[in-house]
Amino acid sequence: MSTITSPGEGDDALEPGHRRWALLGGNVAALGTVSLITDVSSEMVTAVLPLYLMAGLHLSPAAYGIIDGLYGGATVLMRLGGGYISDRLQRRKTIAGFGYGLSAAAKIGLLAAGSSPFTIGLVITADRAGKGLRSAPRDALISLSSPPEQLGRAFGLHRAMDAVGAFAGPLVALAVLAVAGQAYDAVFVTSFCVALLGVLVLILFVRDYRVPKEPSKRLTAGAAVGLLRDGPVRRLVLTAVLLGLATIGDGFVFLLLQEREGITLGWFPLLAVGTSLAYLLLAAPMGALADRIGRLPVMLGGYGALGSTYLLLYGPLSGMPLAVTVVALYGLFYAATDGVLMALVGPTLPERLRATGMALVQSGQAVAYLGSSVLFGLAWQSWGPQAASRFGALAVLLAMGATALLLSVGTARSSTDSVERL
Repeated sequence: MSTITSPGEGDDALEPGHRRWALLGGNVAALGTVSLITDVSSEMVTAVLPLYLMAGLHLSPAAYGIIDGLYGGATVLMRLGGGYISDRLQRRKTIAGFGYGLSAAAKIGLLAAGSSPFTIGLVITADRAGKGLRSAPRDALISLSSPPEQLGRAFGLHRAMDAVGAFAGPLVALAVLAVAGQAYDAVFVTSFCVALLGVLVLILFVRDYRVPKEPSKRLTAGAAVGLLRDGPVRRLVLTAVLLGLATIGDGFVFLLLQEREGITLGWFPLLAVGTSLAYLLLAAPMGALADRIGRLPVMLGGYGALGSTYLLLYGPLSGMPLAVTVVALYGLFYAATDGVLMALVGPTLPERLRATGMALVQSGQAVAYLGSSVLFGLAWQSWGPQAASRFGALAVLLAMGATALLLSVGTARSSTDSVERL
């Protein structure tokens, strides 16, 4: 297995205008390709799932909130385990590969799930467990394969490629359904085959990264937990939790839009397509902007777009202008926050604990996401969708204020280069 030891080595002769992107190296592009293919597979299945569960199986908003929360929250232990084990064994590619393989296997499980919400929940949990296992090792590889000053661009490029897959997945699913006479089994089988292709690309083209061995610094569980004693890391984990509590799932956003506008099943998957299109167009520019002006302002701007999305769902717009504005702002939210947060986190962590630290931040988000989905589902059922969406916007505003305070204080107290980039 080939390894990376020094990102960007040999690129000094490139012109400055091109060198900023060339320094990212082939490993970032290879990991982006794996994510692109995997997202085609995943989004084939998930694009119609929210409407299917609520309109097809007639689940209540509260019940859907529990399933949606499990969809995001089920990754917690796997994220932590995947991050720690990959750091300890120095096998980030291997652990990520197991995660991709588990998600691929879950696609076949959907064939046996039928219409049982419980069984569907189990299969979704297995799929998300695979995502949790692979996320931290993958993001650590991106971070370790890129120069620190280029992390915004690196994660922006990766997330843009990931968004291409999210954009294509629902379209592929609709095409398969059209060819197969609306047979959902055909979608599951096709999704499984596409996922296997992603695993193959990982095996053949992604290179691992090995931190030089230091016998005196053997990685232990205590060292991993000790990350939380570091002030900047602790503030970032708390920030991730607060922002996660203010973020509801994609399904709820699209269901709220469907509730107001009466969007039919045939058009519903295109909401995810539009969001993914905005995401893929904006992810790389937002990453480059974060490197230039600072990662914290860009991330806060993204959450501002999220709060605006919640307000617009029951605002003055309607019809096509509302749908286009919502999916554009929602895509901007993802572009300005997803990869930017990991670029912000990376420099605060030591190389030998990079995946573990990222897993702590991602797990904080996942736990908070579980709570936010359940609470939003209950709010919708108790107060109605309009009041629930406005409550969500208020939560975003409060979380933004707390984030600005936490990370600005952290920057003022630290003189290290890693925190100066906040």
